[in-house]
Amino acid sequence: MTFCPTVIVLAAGRGSRFYGPQRAPRQLDDADMLEATLRQAVASELPVLVVTTPALEPSARSLVAARDVAVLPDVKLPDGSLATPGLSASIAAGVGARPDASGWVVLPADMPLVQPGTLVAVAQALRVHAVAYAQHAGRRGHPVGFAAELYSELVQLPDDSAARRLVARYPSCGVDVDDPGTQLDLESLQDLHALPLPPGPPALAPVPPLF
Repeated sequence: MTFCPTVIVLAAGRGSRFYGPQRAPRQLDDADMLEATLRQAVASELPVLVVTTPALEPSARSLVAARDVAVLPDVKLPDGSLATPGLSASIAAGVGARPDASGWVVLPADMPLVQPGTLVAVAQALRVHAVAYAQHAGRRGHPVGFAAELYSELVQLPDDSAARRLVARYPSCGVDVDDPGTQLDLESLQDLHALPLPPGPPALAPVPPLF
């Protein structure tokens, strides 16, 4: 059987992080951002699945086949109001849609600067590690990969706290990559114009895991 993990692009639910700078959760609603991130994922030549909302479904389908798009509806709360699914629900939906994959490489849709080679490097690390993540200049970043052996736990994540506990429970492997995009999530593609372009990697202290 060919070893070929699936890249799961998370474009549904409230923004959150396995590793990286903490910020207030937000709902991705930028079609251009999703398309830019998807192009990077497709360029990796790994299988790609997009977990997204009805509003962003057309954008996802413009770059991948309809069978490779999982749409999550809003969740109805006890008071009758609607809320977006959480990170864990999005991961569970993506993993559940590809149960026979060799593993899953999870990429937030607001990180369009992650290079295709980085996705491949993290995917390959899943041959020998249960959890792997991209690491640049000593800092943990994205994407984060999960080996196939974690399937039963990933599809039953009840909440985001459970996702954090899962990542903390298993030894993880940092995959060193020359890719500062592993650290950069954007509010919009306009943020690209404001990014500094230093000649070398910044001297940054490691950031502790949030998951």
